[in-house]
Amino acid sequence: MSCMTPSTDDSWISIDDEEARAFRAGVVEWLMTYHPHDCPVCEEGGHCHLQDVTVMTGHDRRRYRFNKRTHRNQYLGPFIAHEMNRCINCYRCVRFYNDYAGGTDLGVFGMNNNLYFGRHQEGVLESPFSGNLTEVCPTGVFTDQTHSERYVRKWDMQFAPSVCHQCAVGCNISPGERYGEIRRIENRYNGELNRYFLCDRGRFGYGYVNRTDRPRHPEWRSDGWKERCNEQADNPAILDVDPALDRGADMLRSARRVIGIGSPRASLESNHQLIELVGRENFSCGIAAQELACLKRMAELEGSCGLPVPTLREVEAHDAVLVLGEDLMHSAARLALAVRQAALARRDDLAQGRGIPTWNAEAVKTLAQDSRHPLYIVYPSATELDGISAGSWRLAPADVARLGFAIAHAIDGNAPAVPDLDATLAAAAHAVAGQLMAANRPLVISGGSLESTHVLDAAGNIARALSRRTKRAGFMLIRGEVNSTGLAMLGGHSLEWGLDELAESRADAVVVLENDLYARLPEARVKAAMDTEATLMVLDHQRTRTWQQASLGLPAASFAEADGTVISLEGRAQRFFQVFDPRYLRPECRIHESWRWLHALRASVFRHEDSTITLDEATEACVRDYPALADMVAAAPGADYRVEGTKLARAPHRYSGRTSLRANISVSEPRTPQDPDTPFNFSMEGYSGFDPARMEVPFAWAPGWNSHQAWNKFTDEVGGHLRAGDPGVRLVMPRSGAYDYSRDVPAAFKPRSNGWQLLVLPRLFGGEETSARATPIEERASVPSEAPSIGLSSDDAAQLGLEQGALLTLATDTASLTLPLRCDQRLPSGVVSLPAGLSSEFRSGEWARINAPAPGAASSHEEAPL
Repeated sequence: MSCMTPSTDDSWISIDDEEARAFRAGVVEWLMTYHPHDCPVCEEGGHCHLQDVTVMTGHDRRRYRFNKRTHRNQYLGPFIAHEMNRCINCYRCVRFYNDYAGGTDLGVFGMNNNLYFGRHQEGVLESPFSGNLTEVCPTGVFTDQTHSERYVRKWDMQFAPSVCHQCAVGCNISPGERYGEIRRIENRYNGELNRYFLCDRGRFGYGYVNRTDRPRHPEWRSDGWKERCNEQADNPAILDVDPALDRGADMLRSARRVIGIGSPRASLESNHQLIELVGRENFSCGIAAQELACLKRMAELEGSCGLPVPTLREVEAHDAVLVLGEDLMHSAARLALAVRQAALARRDDLAQGRGIPTWNAEAVKTLAQDSRHPLYIVYPSATELDGISAGSWRLAPADVARLGFAIAHAIDGNAPAVPDLDATLAAAAHAVAGQLMAANRPLVISGGSLESTHVLDAAGNIARALSRRTKRAGFMLIRGEVNSTGLAMLGGHSLEWGLDELAESRADAVVVLENDLYARLPEARVKAAMDTEATLMVLDHQRTRTWQQASLGLPAASFAEADGTVISLEGRAQRFFQVFDPRYLRPECRIHESWRWLHALRASVFRHEDSTITLDEATEACVRDYPALADMVAAAPGADYRVEGTKLARAPHRYSGRTSLRANISVSEPRTPQDPDTPFNFSMEGYSGFDPARMEVPFAWAPGWNSHQAWNKFTDEVGGHLRAGDPGVRLVMPRSGAYDYSRDVPAAFKPRSNGWQLLVLPRLFGGEETSARATPIEERASVPSEAPSIGLSSDDAAQLGLEQGALLTLATDTASLTLPLRCDQRLPSGVVSLPAGLSSEFRSGEWARINAPAPGAASSHEEAPL
């Protein structure tokens, strides 16, 4: 077979030879002997790799007349539906799940051609990459269960190129819409970033877009209105766009001073329009002070340490990795998958030296056994990459930093030494430094999960020490939210500053942009600002606690209904495009992009004649004020981009039922929505091919290829880059020679007899504000093995006489929370951990008390605000 035969000189390969055609047809017929002919009722129909090749080979008659094997299906959790009777025994699922993603709970059982692919017993798939089975599987064995609940064929959905908003990695996605709802999210290929795979939070966390309680109209609350209507504050007046803008303009004109609070989950254009409205001196970025300090330090380090920030593709080519103070699987899951491939790449190196082709996967694994490139992890608790690491250390944040400083000193004696360093850690520092120096392409990864600038400085010292030895090393810093990097580039005060301005009556009006203040700071701190006479205006796409206290609420568009630009953790500016117009199927809806609301509001306040603005104009305005963002204009084609004189299609050419979409509203079909902001049409009209090549691809389709295999028509080679170039543009480039070693080495951590140092650690499912509102994510986060708990070292628990699962009350000076105990053998003594997303009352670094409640006390975590 040509696919398994190394190419040689003078070889001749034909895929069109009659013998090759007959061979392919025979293989497909064999595959179909046990596969049901249920395409009309199969959810994968029209999106199926097996269907593609079956049609291509001309197989349209069944000669097999015997009984088919049948299997029982399993419950695999809220993400994946299971239909084993469609299996063709290709082994793709277990090769991805086990070998590539590192899963352990999916296997193959049986022998010969009577095989079963599933778990040893029913239960939730544990891997955070299980959703990729829906695209890896060439049939309909594993399907998207979140899509099943509101199913529609692929060709009947409308798509747009978009960017995942659930973390800072910036994976490319293709959301599909029908009837004004996001029905599923598919992977969108980007050769420098996610390539073929997404994490489950990015794939299944879109449910907040479809929530029925979302604000869809401007809402007005005032004492006078409540008195006249004799209604409660939770029954606001519904306004149209112009009255809402008039009310908003009156509010702002009558104020002595207006401040704006931005958001790292809003686009650069939206944050910039808020700055335009209130002025730079009155702008808060909406991020807590400690997190903001970490973001600023990260920006300084990346620009001055002399090492480049690698792409995810480049991460896989590094041959020694140090992760300092991060649990990548929970803070940047797709990056964790890339780091895993970097460690496992040692297999391919060994195979290449012995002439074994990489497609011979079993031979490569047998040869390599447990040989891997060195991966070192320093973090307070156990991580999911520990199993493939060459060494891992569980330390308190101060000791994490001290070990990092010691590694830098071992690489370069000019870096500061660490006084009174434990002998065990000193030996570890020399071992890690030796491996980093011996590697061809070492990589240092750190971030802000521990909210410690000392940890960041230690990572920066290591990066600077390596940069003096080699320029092939890499340095990567993890942020928390989709536009944290971009917001730090815009600047602005901390959230505490904004609340202090209100609480002390130095401002009497505030505009909050896509930010729930109660999710970022303790309630008492926020309430002190909200209880003043200041007027509150909120723009958001979720009905948050902050929204419910606003005098004026303006319904903002989510990522699916908006266009904008965000900057990922690697400094890549990327454009996300509107998937659908929410007003087409809901004429009464008044949702608009935040940047469009804010521009119109500014025009009303200052009585400008032109209150309209396009995306290109909003982007160019941002660039004019921030020269460092100049290249973001090139992140995607402008609205005037055309292919052969036509705009690009958002929907496949077989899109059906358009004339009946609004039949419940009117029998007269209006013109499809017009899009002045992007080069896309809200219909199937327009260009959707792959030649000539294009960068922004809403959905993958090519003649004969309806499945995900169509992406191979858009790339220069399988697994390569898009032929028109991968989307996005890098804005952050390192500078050399401007960075001196940090010498602020913290003292060693010392446990206290009367308290524990609290660490709020990132959590993949339930730890991010918007995806936590999606029902499937809520179900996944409640799995017993991952349910919220208080983490305590096994030694500390034994000293307190506590057992696994005992209810504990974690208390600080201002708040308390009761949860089950999770005994962690690797957690350092004197430290207590809490998963992110439960309550904003607790901050990393503060000291807490632990109390065991009376028997029979109930857990209170269900009532904690997400």
